[in-house]
Amino acid sequence: MSEPQDIDNEDEEAFAEATLTQAIENQIESGEPPAALATFNKLKLVGYEREDILNLMAHVLAFEIDAMLDADRPFDTEWYETALRALPELPPEADQGNA
Repeated sequence: MSEPQDIDNEDEEAFAEATLTQAIENQIESGEPPAALATFNKLKLVGYEREDILNLMAHVLAFEIDAMLDADRPFDTEWYETALRALPELPPEADQGNA
């Protein structure tokens, strides 16, 4: 009976990935926050493919959402924009495991 659970987990992961990617695309389209479009353009200019850029940016968004939920705090827009601008280097916090 664990098979349906595995399928549900895969579906949830695919849904989360699609939702994060859509959020990034919305940010790029709207220009809010400004770092989203700036980061996309910078990475495109240096040769990254659109899908790779969206994946990197979605990773940063997911990391901040996880941190926000874990700490029960508001979304940290300043950290998020700084982390986006640092791409393709992932934020050092992303390398830290749960303590």
